[in-house]
Amino acid sequence: MKFRRHLAEAEENIDLNLIPLIDVIMFLLIFFISTTSFVEEPGVTVDKPQAASARQLEKNSIIFAVTSDGKVAYGGKEIGLGGVRPTVKRLCAKEPLPVVIQSDENSKSGVLIRVIDEAKLGGAKDVSLATEKG
Repeated sequence: MKFRRHLAEAEENIDLNLIPLIDVIMFLLIFFISTTSFVEEPGVTVDKPQAASARQLEKNSIIFAVTSDGKVAYGGKEIGLGGVRPTVKRLCAKEPLPVVIQSDENSKSGVLIRVIDEAKLGGAKDVSLATEKG
């Protein structure tokens, strides 16, 4: 007795529906675009002094702001002078990063010098002051 396999119907073409795949790709694209971090400026408004020798710095840098009343902020939150060194140490753990200080034109120079000193003690590669090209 021989067993033969008979196909009753010819194989049909298989169609792959791409619409759900495109939907998933679009959701992933929207997710990655909305969660991407961009260069953050501190949320503190600072009136920067003007300098003729101003130049653009690296995108990967730590930005602190010193307000006219002597408050120090990072990422829009006030951290005070005591928070500068731990913040720089934490962010420079893998590799030394440059620090940029946006100081208000009317801020006291003593606070600015102390912020520069704390950043250097925290392990900053370079410490620069932000100015407006003028």
